[in-house]
Amino acid sequence: MTQALTFPAHDGTALAGRLDLPGDGVEVRAYAVFAHCFTCSKTLHVVRRVASALNEHGIGVLRFDFTGLGESEGEFAASHFTRNTADLRSAVDYMEAKERPVGLLVGHSLGGAAVLNAAVDLPTVRAVATIGAPADPAHVKHLFRDEGRGFGEDGRAEVSIGGRPFVISREFVEELEGHRLEERVGRLRRPLMVFHSPTDATVGIENAERIFRAAKHPKSFVSLDKADHLVTRAEDAAYIGHILGAWARFVL
Repeated sequence: MTQALTFPAHDGTALAGRLDLPGDGVEVRAYAVFAHCFTCSKTLHVVRRVASALNEHGIGVLRFDFTGLGESEGEFAASHFTRNTADLRSAVDYMEAKERPVGLLVGHSLGGAAVLNAAVDLPTVRAVATIGAPADPAHVKHLFRDEGRGFGEDGRAEVSIGGRPFVISREFVEELEGHRLEERVGRLRRPLMVFHSPTDATVGIENAERIFRAAKHPKSFVSLDKADHLVTRAEDAAYIGHILGAWARFVL
């Protein structure tokens, strides 16, 4: 059961989402919000697969597009990591207003960094999970290190990420440097599960080690063996979802 919906960001921008609910006969035990990776969307394969697996464990999942991506309003070039964190808070606030308090945050890649950054300030969130997350948001700069040098007079530059063109701002790049994510992780003090592939060529396994070391117990690490960064194999995404669902039954 999937419901299309929109909800307002903190500045009134309409963010588009999908609420995936368990099927008939499955009790809704809790709700989660899933944050997608950098320049991705709520329809990415791993997002849909993990949401489906969580549904089987009785967890409803809101997956949504960050500002300027997918079906959400706004301009990607005017967005930044702080805005992503604010969008997450807006998603949690929306669910709470609908009497569906969010107990679990799940984030993939830069979305994983965003959920770690946001969770500290969200009292309803009782557990956090990351998939291939960087320990430092500025890690994504390597994706456009060479192309992002030529900012025009308007402070913007077009870069190619994953074969698709995107416009980024100088502010976006500079803002990435201002976050100390490991300090935030140290203050989390909630159950944390870190998924990461030792062969991830985009976000190296050392990032998982830094996040894990910074976190306080209870914390868990799951190696994704031969998975790639985008978790393109269906069996890898399903594995994440079912491990996450079983874990969530005990921590939520």
